[in-house]
Amino acid sequence: MRKPIRSRSSAVALGVRTANRRAMQEPVAHGFINAVQVYAWSDGALYRLLAAPGTVTDITLQPGETISSVAAGDTVRWTVGDTSSGTGESKRAHILVKPFSAGLATNLIIATDRRTYHLEMASTPGTAMAAISWSYPEGDLIAIRRKEAERDRTPPSPAAQEQAPPPAAGLSLDHLNFAYAISGDDPAWRPLRAFDDGRQTFIEFPVAIGVGEAPPLFILGAQGEAQLVNYRMNGHFYIVDRLFAAAELRLGTKKQAIVRITRAEVAAQSGNRRRAS
Repeated sequence: MRKPIRSRSSAVALGVRTANRRAMQEPVAHGFINAVQVYAWSDGALYRLLAAPGTVTDITLQPGETISSVAAGDTVRWTVGDTSSGTGESKRAHILVKPFSAGLATNLIIATDRRTYHLEMASTPGTAMAAISWSYPEGDLIAIRRKEAERDRTPPSPAAQEQAPPPAAGLSLDHLNFAYAISGDDPAWRPLRAFDDGRQTFIEFPVAIGVGEAPPLFILGAQGEAQLVNYRMNGHFYIVDRLFAAAELRLGTKKQAIVRITRAEVAAQSGNRRRAS
């Protein structure tokens, strides 16, 4: 009777490890702005933080975000504190972490008035991340909508301006679909994520894409044929005024880098067909 119990326990442990591995967001070179690793925020993701003894790593939250609680798995061998910077709407909360020695690993959970962060922390002999922060889809999308509204409309009268609701009012993450898979090559401009609001598709790139050549976007037809599509760039986002099942970003001539963006249900169907064959 014990063998089945052990087998079930092993299967559960394997499932946990697999889920954690898939949810882990690792630091990447093109995700840095100067010395700050900027992760793309996603609910339920795990974010890697590398620290070193004698060095403080700064975890910077969204402007206006308020800390509710901070909990670390190991509070004996890790120092965890908090501070803030700025004032008013630009005020930002910071969590400061420092390990006492190398070779340590623990987790950190930060609960705020807006979301919960899950971090996996590890200490090394000398490699430490100076700081980490996040980009947030809801804030970016509101900013995009506001810019587009200001571009497209004529200046309203003061009375109409008072009555008009702010652009993207009522926008909620509940209305955004993040079920897109990104695969293929790993160039510096590889997108961080894609999502849609049921009408438009948004492709988020590393902030540094503004200083390099941007890849053209092709929509893939039912037979896999590539078709150019109208899109525009706003900050570090591509905005496509339609939904698509699959698309590719391509850049280069002799050695072309290709990154594919696929809506999750399409990717799952393709995987099922391959397994069936």
